[in-house]
Amino acid sequence: MMELVQKGGPLMWLILGCSVTALGVFCERLLFFHRTSIQTGDFLRGLANLLRKKNFAEAIRECAASPGPVPRVLLAMLVRHNSPRSELRDIAQEAGQLEVPRLERNLALLATIAYATPLVGLLGTILGLLTAFQQISTHGGYATAVEIAGGVYESLLTSAAALTIAIPAFVAHSYLVARSNDVLHDIERASIEILDVLHEPSESDTIA
Repeated sequence: MMELVQKGGPLMWLILGCSVTALGVFCERLLFFHRTSIQTGDFLRGLANLLRKKNFAEAIRECAASPGPVPRVLLAMLVRHNSPRSELRDIAQEAGQLEVPRLERNLALLATIAYATPLVGLLGTILGLLTAFQQISTHGGYATAVEIAGGVYESLLTSAAALTIAIPAFVAHSYLVARSNDVLHDIERASIEILDVLHEPSESDTIA
C-alpha cells in the first residue's frame, strides 16, 4: 500500500487523506443515524394515546427520554400544547429547521471529497505525463521505455486511486442525504399527526 502511495507521487498523500476523511465522515454519520433512529410509527401511536388521555406530563417525559430529531421536535410542541394550531405549526417548523444542521453535518465535506478527488487525480495524471515528456526532452527524444514508464505509471496510478475514492464517497453521500431526507419526512409526518391529535375535538365537544 505504502509502495503504491510513494510511486504515485506527492498527490497520492492528498488522495489518501481524502479517503481517510471520507471514511471517518461516513462512519460518524452512520453511527449518528443509528443512535437517533426510532420506530416512528410505534412512537407516535403511544404518544397519541397519552395525549388523548390528556396525560401531557407523561407524553413530555416520553419525548424527553427518547433520542433523535422526531422526539425533540414533538417535545417543543408539547411544552406549549395549549397554544393555537397555527402557533404550534410554527413551533414545529422552527424546531425542525434546528434539526437540519445536525442531520447534514459534514455532508458538504463528503460531497467536496467526492467531486474534488477526481480533479486531484487529473492533476496527478498531468504531472505524471509531464514527467514522462520531461524524460523524453532531457534525452533528446531518445528516452528509453523504462524512463518514460515512470511518469506514465504515476499518472495512471493517481487517476485510479482518485476514482477509487471518489466513487464510494459519492455513493456514501447520496445514501446519507437519503437518510437525512427520510428523517425530515418523519419529522413532518409526526408533527402533523400530533398537531391533529392535540386539536381533535373531544367527546364533550362532540356531544355539545
